[in-house]
Amino acid sequence: MFKIYVVEDDRQLAGLLENYLQRFGYATCTAANFERIKEEFEREAPHLVLLDVNLPKFDGYYWCRQIRNLSTCPIIFISAREGKMDQVMALENGADDYITKPFDYDIVLAKIRSQLRRTYGDYAAAGGDRAVQLEGLKLDKDRLYLSLGDRKVELSLTEVKMLEELMRRGEEVVSRDRLLEKIWDDQVFVDDNTLNVYVTRVRKKLAALGIEEALQTVRGQGYRLVPRWEEAR
Repeated sequence: MFKIYVVEDDRQLAGLLENYLQRFGYATCTAANFERIKEEFEREAPHLVLLDVNLPKFDGYYWCRQIRNLSTCPIIFISAREGKMDQVMALENGADDYITKPFDYDIVLAKIRSQLRRTYGDYAAAGGDRAVQLEGLKLDKDRLYLSLGDRKVELSLTEVKMLEELMRRGEEVVSRDRLLEKIWDDQVFVDDNTLNVYVTRVRKKLAALGIEEALQTVRGQGYRLVPRWEEAR
């Protein structure tokens, strides 16, 4: 089931959009704290974002850039601004489409379906580097899950970034600095203990697939992922 994240400060409109999308089988979530959109996005891990321009504190262009630091998922602006430059700014800041208010709900639905097909479905680019595999372990970067055989676990965007770096390097050691740079390269300072927290979370996700002791700590150097999951297949 695809999840849509609705970032709209008009609560009535946000509720109407949610109800309409749920009627067509989509999971939905709406912004609760307009100063923490990026954190909410990472927690909810949606497949597509509906984003207003006029928002409290920071505008939609700002949040579009922040989301683009985390994900390539489709972002569709919904705005009362009808000017050409507003639409140009939206696209230049990373949006995939722009819908002006008032809008027809059927048009919104059609555009959402089009973007989802293009990104995840029938029209997704053939041969795109959107999945990483290592000895049967598969990381789906778009759908945010890790699988081995018929087992599957959902991941956060940060967990995806960590696992992508570890899986691409095979059994090579990945330094703590490299992981911090890969995951939080848009932040000036990150508490080093945060990395320890996410390493623990990744180990739990691996354990849910029956993979134990594959993510190893190399003292004084970093981490490496050793393929030890033959028995889990």
